[in-house]
Amino acid sequence: MSNVSELFAAATRRHRAGEVAQAAEIYRQILDRQPQHADALHLLGVIECQAGRPQLGADLLSRAVALCPNVAAYANNLGEAYRALRQWDQAVAAYRRALQLKPDFPEAHSNLGNALRDRGQLAEATACYRRAIAVKPDYAKAHLNLGNVLSSQGQLSEAIECCRRAVALRPGLAEAHSGLGRVLKDRGRLDEALACYRQALALRPDFAEALANMGNVLVDRGAYTEGCACYRRALQLKPDCAEAHSNLANALMDRGQAAEAIVAYRRALEIRPDFAEAHSNLGNALKNQGRLDEALACYRRALTLKPDYVHAHDNLLNTLQYCQGVTLAQLADAQAEFERQHAAPLRTLWQPHLNHPEPDRVLRLGFVSPDLGYHPVGYFLIQVLQNLDRCALETVCYSDRGNDDALTARLRAAATTWRKTVGVTDDELAEQIRADRIDILFDLTGHTAANRLMVFARKPAPIQITWLGYAATTGLAAMDYILADGHEIPPHFEAFYREKVLRLPNGYVCYDPPAHAPPVAPSPAAANGIVTFGSFNNPAKITPDVVALWSAILRQVPKSRLLLKYRGWADEPTRQRFIALFSAAGLEPDRVELQDWSSHAELLAQYSAIDLALDPFPYSGGLTTCEALWMGVPVITCPGETFASRHSLSHLSNVGLTETIARDFDEYVELAVALASDLPRLAALRAGLRGRMAASPLCDGKRFSANLLALLREIWQKWCRQLKADS
Repeated sequence: MSNVSELFAAATRRHRAGEVAQAAEIYRQILDRQPQHADALHLLGVIECQAGRPQLGADLLSRAVALCPNVAAYANNLGEAYRALRQWDQAVAAYRRALQLKPDFPEAHSNLGNALRDRGQLAEATACYRRAIAVKPDYAKAHLNLGNVLSSQGQLSEAIECCRRAVALRPGLAEAHSGLGRVLKDRGRLDEALACYRQALALRPDFAEALANMGNVLVDRGAYTEGCACYRRALQLKPDCAEAHSNLANALMDRGQAAEAIVAYRRALEIRPDFAEAHSNLGNALKNQGRLDEALACYRRALTLKPDYVHAHDNLLNTLQYCQGVTLAQLADAQAEFERQHAAPLRTLWQPHLNHPEPDRVLRLGFVSPDLGYHPVGYFLIQVLQNLDRCALETVCYSDRGNDDALTARLRAAATTWRKTVGVTDDELAEQIRADRIDILFDLTGHTAANRLMVFARKPAPIQITWLGYAATTGLAAMDYILADGHEIPPHFEAFYREKVLRLPNGYVCYDPPAHAPPVAPSPAAANGIVTFGSFNNPAKITPDVVALWSAILRQVPKSRLLLKYRGWADEPTRQRFIALFSAAGLEPDRVELQDWSSHAELLAQYSAIDLALDPFPYSGGLTTCEALWMGVPVITCPGETFASRHSLSHLSNVGLTETIARDFDEYVELAVALASDLPRLAALRAGLRGRMAASPLCDGKRFSANLLALLREIWQKWCRQLKADS
């Protein structure tokens, strides 16, 4: 029988040869004979961690460290076990112990950086990686880790350089190619990123994380089927890959499959309960099903896990707009907390503005948005850009839109300068805006998806205005004005807006009717005697209170029907949830029809099946209301005090259709029932509504742009006077 020394030598030979299972068996034999054999404990612990059993590995490694507390390698690998268990404090302590014992231990410096990064201490992690590289300049993994953490901090150019250095040092390291792909994707360089992932997978075909990340690139390029195939393949290889589950869920959400997405997010969170991004995205999926309280709980959980998670906070603020009973005062308080948490620390980056304070010179306007295309922002902006006086203004559009379309092309043609900003960091974009000498900068996104509010928080332009894309104050001290009208923000509501209110004399937007809109069809009720109510609004707006009120209307109009249309209605669990809500409100399921997404032309044509549109509350229709009116369908609305609740009030007032604006919910029901009971009146409204709208301020781009120019010139001259007074 071999002695322990011979067994250990045999085990280590097997271990070095990659015969891990055989080595582990021999280590166990050694420990049966000599339970205090520190090296066997250590190496078996490493094997157990690599095999995905970190708790067992940590137990073995802890015993090794207790026996030999002065061996740096033992402490370092114990740290790795704790990090696999997501026990960050214990991991950090173990790495620090290793570095006390061996200060020039590059792997321990890099591993400490990983733990600090996972704990959210990015600056400290960066310092650790730089120390590892200083000790060992050719340490490819440290260069890669440094690139990853710099990417997380928005330092994408240096991140790419670090990852390229890792690839150059170890061309056969699949992780280096995958890491480079990730930062190139963040930079918006999708083709290069895809090539990196393909190289990573050529080196290691079973690399689940690379597959999951390659799926993201494919989805961003619009190749949803191929992207989802990557996610599913990654999950076959590694069923416990939380990122792959979450990425698959994101793609399912983009396709309107909220129920499947929710299952995938929940699976990701079973694997990684502290996965803040998955909590926030789960909130978005629940919101799309109208489950607002659950959505808010998800955002709050994400922020508890990651307090500096700006986009989770954005999602929280945006979703509050949909909640019944939320007041302007509550919204103002919530937005103020965002300012304190995220924007106020950036005030140190404010710089003096060097814009020439000439009151009557040509002004340079900047527009920042990810929605410059087929999106409400695009539809409301195009006539403005086309009609602004180019002798008085120059316009620069900063577009974060990934996939351009025909409306993007129109917007680009109407702008003086067009800058594609996908992959540009907030710091870089702020510097570009300063370099462009923008006088007045417009935020067109607010707290909605892919916003650049942290650019505005850096105050790159002397005057900053929020407009179009968000239905509330941004809460930012750096945002000088909010562009509205007298309907959206009456004077007695001004105190709840952090920005000063600028009011246009008519509506706060200008609608551009699409050329592909079909002619207004005759009233369907005139032909079949059955009134069809409808709403093509987001299901997130259709709260139980909305369902109850709409059901009350339909119960009072015999044989009437309700047609709802939006992306996601084909999702069966979502359909069943809403059908159950209507049934609980006393409306038979066969009186409600739910239609899924279609092309925009088909959506507009579907208004031929609707007699009367019902506006949701407290988040009313914006573009949806304009489209209904253009297609000849009157809209019944009941505005509240919030900006989001008053969109339809503004549009209807500017068209002159004030008789469909209710003062309270009782009148909302009365107006809807009365109009549905008067088919000749309904038909007459329908026949004249498009012409009435075309002649109204709502569609008058020249008048709107002239009014806007006058308002902008006024605030610019005020800035010039103030600058002169302060100098």
